[in-house]
Amino acid sequence: MSEETANSGGEYEREPVPESALLGSGKFWGMYAGEHAAGTEFMIGPLFLSAGASLSDLVLGLLLGNILAVLTWRFLVVPIAIAKRLTLYYQLERIAGGSLVKLYNLVNGLLFCFLAGAMVTVSASAVGVPLNVTFDVPTDLFGLSNVSFTVLVAIVGVVIAVVAAAGYEMVARVANIAAPWMIAIFAACGIVALGQVGATDMATIREGRFWDDAIAFVQQRNGPQTFGFWQIVVFAWLCNGAMHFGMSDLSIFRFARSRSAGWAPAAGMFLGHYMAWISAALLLAALIKLQPELAVGPDGRVNANPGLLAYQSLGWAGIICVVIAGWTTANPTIYRAGLAFQGMIPRSSRTVMTLVAGAVATIAGAFPNLSAKLLDFVGTYGTILGPMGAVIFVDFYLMKRFGLLDEYAERSGVPINVAAMIAWLLPVAVGLYLIFVQGLFAAYAVIPCWIACGLLYLVLSRFTQNAKLRTSESNA
Repeated sequence: MSEETANSGGEYEREPVPESALLGSGKFWGMYAGEHAAGTEFMIGPLFLSAGASLSDLVLGLLLGNILAVLTWRFLVVPIAIAKRLTLYYQLERIAGGSLVKLYNLVNGLLFCFLAGAMVTVSASAVGVPLNVTFDVPTDLFGLSNVSFTVLVAIVGVVIAVVAAAGYEMVARVANIAAPWMIAIFAACGIVALGQVGATDMATIREGRFWDDAIAFVQQRNGPQTFGFWQIVVFAWLCNGAMHFGMSDLSIFRFARSRSAGWAPAAGMFLGHYMAWISAALLLAALIKLQPELAVGPDGRVNANPGLLAYQSLGWAGIICVVIAGWTTANPTIYRAGLAFQGMIPRSSRTVMTLVAGAVATIAGAFPNLSAKLLDFVGTYGTILGPMGAVIFVDFYLMKRFGLLDEYAERSGVPINVAAMIAWLLPVAVGLYLIFVQGLFAAYAVIPCWIACGLLYLVLSRFTQNAKLRTSESNA
């Protein structure tokens, strides 16, 4: 073992994962089930109902979208991960240059921290129910909840950060232990909620009167919204766009012994982003039917309290499920953020950087409105981070075919690969303009930005790569 590997705690941040450290497919199935059957599912599921999605569109749209997501992980990410066995951040450093990757790592780490922060919020909401600590959602996006809830967020955040700092092996172990029980609880939530609304046969479920009544209740207080079939498909496919199209999960699958591990995201997509989202949405419908006053906050708007929804359905089992589900999702997210921060300071300890990421996530979790904006946030972070995955894709599959150098920054010694910088920043700037100024649904921008980035990188590399260096490399 090299000195660098020893100092990294066996995580191989700046070298290929060796054969002795590879993991079987089972590790990945458990981790993806634990990560995506998550506390945030108790938040995202009700948002579909609140946004006006019909029950039939939700069931069919999530089915198609999640199939597309699994295929993207399996055939886009895994082949490169197994061929290179490097983290996303070190691969980008070799392609785009250390200085550019520092900027990317900062943005990447912060966005992952905000995502993990929403999971911390969800877990804290569950802890607060038996302690009579209310989950107050302020009006302002960056407004704090009450003092007691903020303290709970801090405690939960510390526990999550410590587990993530222990490394990928610990993250996977926690997920494997928790996932089977959590999945059973999610299923139970849906079954109990259907019983609570009187939907005990397929005819009543297909009619969906209870669902339509819940939508009417929400929109009477929150204002009218629509969320159609294709929005659901695209959201389900691309809500994890940074992880598959953006290649973030190269850092996870570099440990995979075989390509069969690439099917593991199916556990998370269909147990979490399918069953759990639908079950969580049904919980809100049941709460509105049985105790509508509990669904309405002090401001007169309907705000989904994940802990309360689970408690009204399954009591203490629901509370424990929300806590652990938020925990098992935040763990790998903070792990990824720690790797991103370490990429900015290569000589730093991964453990320290993961604890820093945990601290940032905990601070983000203190602002409850961030978790209420998840439908918009995950599409936006996919738009920002996803396109850089196209640079990796083009570098791996196309550069040599077009007579260009792969890993150009490593070969040339440039601190910034100008082609990669322009190819990333230009499509992202256009995408963010369309989202924040023109009101485009955020997830719609992910794939166009990804394609534009890949094409720009290929074309610009023809003009920016050193012709003499290309010739000498080809002769060698």
